[in-house]
Amino acid sequence: MPTVETVRGAVDVAELGPTLMHEHVFFVGTEYLQNYGAGWWDEEERVADAIERLRSVAARGVRTFVDPTVWGGGRYIPRIQRINEQVPELNIIVATGYYHYTDAPIQFMNRGPGLIFDETPDPLAREFVRDIAEGIADTGVKAAFLKCAVEHPDPTPGVERVCRAVAYAHRETGAPITVHTNAHQQTGRWVVDLLRAEHADLTKVVIGHSGDSGDLDYLTWLADTGALLGMDRFGLDAFRTTPERVETIVALCERGYAERMVLSHDAMCWIDWFGDDFTGIRDQLMPNWHYEHIHNDVLPALREAGVSEKDIGTMLVDNPRRYFTR
Repeated sequence: MPTVETVRGAVDVAELGPTLMHEHVFFVGTEYLQNYGAGWWDEEERVADAIERLRSVAARGVRTFVDPTVWGGGRYIPRIQRINEQVPELNIIVATGYYHYTDAPIQFMNRGPGLIFDETPDPLAREFVRDIAEGIADTGVKAAFLKCAVEHPDPTPGVERVCRAVAYAHRETGAPITVHTNAHQQTGRWVVDLLRAEHADLTKVVIGHSGDSGDLDYLTWLADTGALLGMDRFGLDAFRTTPERVETIVALCERGYAERMVLSHDAMCWIDWFGDDFTGIRDQLMPNWHYEHIHNDVLPALREAGVSEKDIGTMLVDNPRRYFTR
């Protein structure tokens, strides 16, 4: 049987079970943390909190947690390994790639196709391939998928470069791709066009954050390309409420698109975008933005609206398994 790499090694894809397809353990800039985090980051407290939260979501029946935190989002695998050791019932799958809305990494500004040091293939792409084929740094953990971000409808050359590097690594390794997109700006259209031109297998691509939109014409256009729709921001009510997100999934299921959707929250135990009191801000302003919201609230709402157990299983189990099957 095919396997997929996790933080604790290769796992049979048939054993992935119910899967949250877009979550972060932490989203904290590692360089910022190293230089300025002494006053607000307590490593032991944060790790203990993450262990508790992941144990809790595992107790709700989740078996696999897909974490697309990459370079630019503070990926630090030793910390994730430490946490996963204490939550062995949960598979954690990690990614390679680069997360930035405008630029490629500055370390590659002079190296690459057509640059001062003209290198082909792009050395950035080779780094992604190494994470997948050999492992991330010296951790022994291999990335199982690729991540990039297209936030703006007119992407910069840096963003385009990263996306093409991700597509190259996908072709070389067969690893699937997840793309952060802006659904309101419909940047998924640009993503599909670029990845198609780069000969990517669109059935192995998640158009992330598609659920921020209720535009069924846009969503069905994406799904008809073969791509998966990331209905993956449940609990981020500031962007779109849970009833609105549920309504869209129900409409798509009624049209036969359950096989083209995956579910998640895009939540995290801690993110450094909201100051020193992220937990307090989250609990006050976005109380549903946590790993258990789908199982506690969304699945009951989908069932009440007539979505079948078969379709729920397709979105939570079958689609993730197919996505990670090479």
